Order: sequence, then C-alpha cells, then structure tokens
Amino acid sequence: MSPVTVSRALAQLTAEGLVVTRPGAGAFRARPRLPLAAAGDTSWQEVALSADGAADVVPRTVDASGVTVCLATPPPGVIEFSGGYPHPALQPEKAMAAALSRAGRRPGAWGRPPLDGLPELREWFARQIGGTVTAAEVLIAAGGQSALTTALRALAPPGAPVLVESPTYPGMLAIARAAGLRPVPVPADSDGVKPALLADAFRATGARVFVCQPLFQNPTGAVLAPERRPEVLRIAREAGAFVVEDDFVRRLVHEDAGPLPRPLAADDPDGVVVHVSSLTKATSPSFRVGALTARGPVLERLRAIQVVDTFFVSRPLQEAALELVGSPSWPRHLRALSAELRARRDAMTAGLRLHLPELALPHIPSGGYHLWLRLPDGVDESGLTSAALRAGVAITPGRPYFSAEPPAGHLRLSFAAVAAVGEITEGVRRLRVAWDEVR
Repeated sequence: MSPVTVSRALAQLTAEGLVVTRPGAGAFRARPRLPLAAAGDTSWQEVALSADGAADVVPRTVDASGVTVCLATPPPGVIEFSGGYPHPALQPEKAMAAALSRAGRRPGAWGRPPLDGLPELREWFARQIGGTVTAAEVLIAAGGQSALTTALRALAPPGAPVLVESPTYPGMLAIARAAGLRPVPVPADSDGVKPALLADAFRATGARVFVCQPLFQNPTGAVLAPERRPEVLRIAREAGAFVVEDDFVRRLVHEDAGPLPRPLAADDPDGVVVHVSSLTKATSPSFRVGALTARGPVLERLRAIQVVDTFFVSRPLQEAALELVGSPSWPRHLRALSAELRARRDAMTAGLRLHLPELALPHIPSGGYHLWLRLPDGVDESGLTSAALRAGVAITPGRPYFSAEPPAGHLRLSFAAVAAVGEITEGVRRLRVAWDEVR
C-alpha cells in the first residue's frame, strides 16, 4: 500500500478510537473501550421545552425540514433535483484552494479580525451594490442564512408579523418562526410581489418588515418588474417599515440574461432596505462569507446582534474571499458558471416539455438554479415526491415554500446539483416513471 493509504487508514482508526498515535513513537492499539452506560431518561425535556414558550404571543417553532430537504444528500444512485447548491463540478475548487493557501500566508491572517469585517472585503461588497453605499454601511456575515437571522432578530420583536412573498424561501420562514414571528404571505407573480397587495398587507397587519428576493426569486425565479421597484420602496417607507432584500443569487445569472437591475439598496437613500448578499451560492456550501448592508440607526442594532451571536467571521475565510474575488480566475469562473447554468436550464426545460407536458412551467428564469412547476389539480405532491424517490430521482415538494395554505401543488426542480447535463435527461425520464405511477 502507498504511504497515503496507510496514513488515511491510521487516521480513520484513530477517529474510531481503535488506535492511538504518539509522535516520535508510532501507532498503538487503544485500550479496550468501557461498556456504554445505560441511556438516561430524557422524557422530562418534553415538559421543559413546551413550558418555555407557553407565554409567547406567537409560539416559537424550530422546524428545519424545509431547509434539510435542500441540504440532504440523496442515497447512492439517486439523481439530485432537490439540491440547493451547485454540484462540485460547478464550484471553483482549484481557485478556492489557491485563495485559501495564499490567505493563510497573509500577515496577520490568523489574528482576530475587525468585528465588522475586513475593510477591503466590506469595500468590495459595497461596490457590488453600487449607488451611494459605502464600506462603513457593510457588515461581513457568515453566509446568507446567518445574515437573514440577524436581520429578522434586529427588525421585529417576538410576536410581530413579518410580510413575505408567497411562495418564498423555506429557510427564511424557519428563521421567522424560530424567532416567534408570524409570517404573513403577500402574493407574487412573474413580475414579483404585487404592490397593491403589499400595501394592503401593511395596513391590515401593522407589520414593520417585508422580506423579498427581487432578483430570480426562490422558488419562482421571478424578477421584480422595473415599475414595481420604486412602488415597493415607497409603500414600505410610508408604512414606516424595512425591506429585507435577500440578493442571494445575483452571481448565478444565466448566459442569455440581459442587464441585471441594481439591488433595491442602490436606489434607497433613506435606509429602508437592509441588504443581504453572499458568495456561497457561486462558490461552495462551505465558503460561508456574506454581507449585511444598512444605513441609519438600524446598522448599530444589526452590528450588536451579530457580535453577540458570532463575535466575528473567521479571518482566514475573509482573507480567502478577498484573494478569490480579486484573482483573474473569479470572472472566468462566473462566465463558465453562467454558460453551464443556461445549458442545464435549457436541457431540463426541453426534457420536461417533451416527457412531462402535464406540468405547467409558468416562468423560465434567466438566473438561479431551479425551475418552479405547478401540478394539475388533484395531484398529491407528497405522493409524487415519494414515487420519484422510488424511481431514483430526488425532488422538492412545493408545500414548504408557502407560509399559509398553498393555492395548488408545486414542485421545485434544481438543475445545478447534478454532475452533468446527461443526468438531467435521465432524471426527467425517471420523473416520468414516477408520474405514471401516481396518475
């Protein structure tokens, strides 16, 4: 065996507690393990955890099921149409490795970073937004999910309503409910949230927060129409409310997309918008570097909550982010990713139209990594999801994307989590098999 194989075997045996390694002496068999103690009685926790929220106006519910669907790895042989991140084949692994290596050699790279984040990285995120946004208004966060959690905790007290697009990202709904907030749906269409209904919702609920994804919305892929953008800001400003802009997928634009609209934050001089962005989707699930941007007194509250929760984001990771986005490989990666996402979207769209014309595809996005499909009336989406898994393809049901009763059954199909276009074709064929089983 090669030395590498031996080294890995010893590492595995050490992790399992079967071997002990002593530098300069060698590897030795570990002492026999003691018998495991009998399991204790944890039934008392049901009372303690239930009593904890007994006085809450809106009971806190910690339900990660809508998120774990996108994070779970399907069994071997199952094609992944449920993933929430690009496949490793689409990730800039060599560029990230090189960036992390260079970052580790930077002076002070392993020291404590500024609490708000490295100034150069904050400046980079500010430039990505544009307008009059400055680095002083940017806080570096540990990815988009962490930034959303900080924003909702800062802007709304427990028991308060928070307006959300319908449908919307399940991870955000989970954050809101875990904080004791009450998500209130505002219908959206292919042009984004409907301003008239947004104004009605503000008046009816007294909410002070609206969470939206104006660009390639998850799950519909919609882009907020140009005429609606100023309306959304005006309505929120008149309601004395904040708009949390989750700009999570701006760097996953498709090759055939036209010019992208600026973030809402770029056109907001009054501090209405709290902007959330991240590098994670365009890089790797483990490259958790994002940013929170806000102006006015709310910035100090966001900063205080983030410091209390996490202290700061790992400095080596921040340094690696700077190395990555400043390297020539970064624009090359984004161009290659853009072309590949378009090819995969087209392959999935063509396959669905050929093999599953029964499924309605109301909108074909020019960015993002998934399609949103409406099921015919009477079709059980959970039954179809189970049948698809039996047929060898993992899909995501639509129910977790709605904060209230959904108007119909839906599916979200990701085309980025598979290894290649060929898997998309085969996955659609397997989905047809599942469809024939349940119909």
